Amino acid sequence: MTKARSSLISIDATPYYHCVSRCVRRTFLCGYDEQAQQSYEHRRGWIENRLLALANAFCIDVCAYAIMSNHYHVVLHINAEKAKKLSQHDVVERWLAFHQGPSLTQRFVQGDELSESEAERCSDMIEVWRERLMSISWFMRLLNQHIASEANREDKCTGHFWEGRFKSQALLDEKALAAAMAYVDLNPVRAAIANTPESSEYTSVKTRIESLKNDETTAPYLFPFAGNPKENMPDGIPFRLMDYLELVDWTGRQCREDKRGHIDSQIPDILKRLGFESDEWLDTYSKIENGTMIGSETTIKAALPLLGRKRLCGFRIPTSTR
Repeated sequence: MTKARSSLISIDATPYYHCVSRCVRRTFLCGYDEQAQQSYEHRRGWIENRLLALANAFCIDVCAYAIMSNHYHVVLHINAEKAKKLSQHDVVERWLAFHQGPSLTQRFVQGDELSESEAERCSDMIEVWRERLMSISWFMRLLNQHIASEANREDKCTGHFWEGRFKSQALLDEKALAAAMAYVDLNPVRAAIANTPESSEYTSVKTRIESLKNDETTAPYLFPFAGNPKENMPDGIPFRLMDYLELVDWTGRQCREDKRGHIDSQIPDILKRLGFESDEWLDTYSKIENGTMIGSETTIKAALPLLGRKRLCGFRIPTSTR
């Protein structure tokens, strides 16, 4: 049964969400369609460019992404504090980057004098846009509508391109966030279309590694890593980048079928900090797309009233007994 988006996304429950959109047609989103003998590889660039452009305008941060042949994954962060700090001019400029906008707001941006009633109406409109700039639903709508229009134009057809609404999962704690990000970044490795994270085209992990090689402090348009949680921590993902890359590399070595059950002796330190046993981590990682919420039983129980839910549901990450 389809659930209302308000029961799936709530900034009060968590700012982190894993979202997935899948194609409805047999025609590939990207990659090479063997049946049609046609390449759609260029569409990966469409999605990546649109995704990062939206992240630059919205107060929605991209933590991880992977663009596959008939679907894509993103892990998003709602940056409410950033939205609150935007001036009215900032809000208008960001919103109008992807919308035409009424003439009233155009006059506001140009500095024209407005009557009291016009100023009030303009202010109300801007506050609606401020809310939308931190809405995952609006973010995904502008991403998917654009790609569907471009693909339909290229395919010379009409109709639905995406398989209904995007799927979203609330990531309720650090364990869930780390598992979802690793799951997303390792999608091409799991699908056997890449051998290593750094060779995984159109993924956030490859983008971050390339930025490191270029001596950039962080990858452009991606939510930065801020280090381990502490007081006065800067805005960012609550891990160290090198710890995360080590975790992704280690997990990638375990997720192949011929490696099942083999645990490397050099288990990343980040698993210890998160309180994971290695087998618990791999079990959690492999079941990331289960349920609409991911977290410990404690965090899921705390999130239920915030999401307007009553029944204990979602994928429960085990609590280590160590």
